[in-house]
Amino acid sequence: MSEVIKVENLNAGYRSFQVLFDVTTNIESKKITVIVGPNGSGKSTFLKTICGLTTLYSGKIFYMDKEITGLLPHQLAKKGLAYLPQIGNVFLNLTVKENLIMSSYTLEKNIAQERIKEVIEYFPILKDFWNRRAITLSGGERQILAMAMALLRKPKVMLFDEPTANLSPKIAIQVLDEIIKLRDEYGITVVLVEQNARKALERGDKALLFVNGRIIFEGEPKALLNHSELSSLYLGIKSFNLNKN
Repeated sequence: MSEVIKVENLNAGYRSFQVLFDVTTNIESKKITVIVGPNGSGKSTFLKTICGLTTLYSGKIFYMDKEITGLLPHQLAKKGLAYLPQIGNVFLNLTVKENLIMSSYTLEKNIAQERIKEVIEYFPILKDFWNRRAITLSGGERQILAMAMALLRKPKVMLFDEPTANLSPKIAIQVLDEIIKLRDEYGITVVLVEQNARKALERGDKALLFVNGRIIFEGEPKALLNHSELSSLYLGIKSFNLNKN
């Protein structure tokens, strides 16, 4: 199984406040890795550390078998990593059209136009909001816009930080299903931090359970869902057997 990202003994946090402790794992190519755990367990910090947004005390990060430890966020973006934070992932005072143009500013004009056309075909709902400011969109619509903005740069890896937060259950499922399409139709590797643990794990290929800045479970999502102690204690859900008809 090929791996796109590998981290070794990561210790990271924010200035003098350490959040991650000796985290070692890998992210598999063209798979959805779901990261779950209680609030404050280090899930979001893990994503930010990969993207160069935290204080890294020690450890190494590899991308496509090359070390990227210490690279700046814009350098990582050029290499094909797209990070979508929970908030602040669109320009609220710009229209949908203007948001997409802003996201393509590093591309040549003809390439940018073609990419924008492609993502609009992929997310046709955005046609309905073409000239509306992002601030007028619903939470789910903003997430779709954020995905389109990232997708037009043709990333190899997309890291989502709680994309369904504050969304209704129905819209949350729609957003998760769009993320699945990114894997299935574009072959994008997805790392997904998600508060809706059960729904995310049902759709993922690999699960990481963070507790107190450490990984205490790594393996198949259904194994975590079926683990009565871990799923109940740390995820607040009752285990069930996914193999039952």
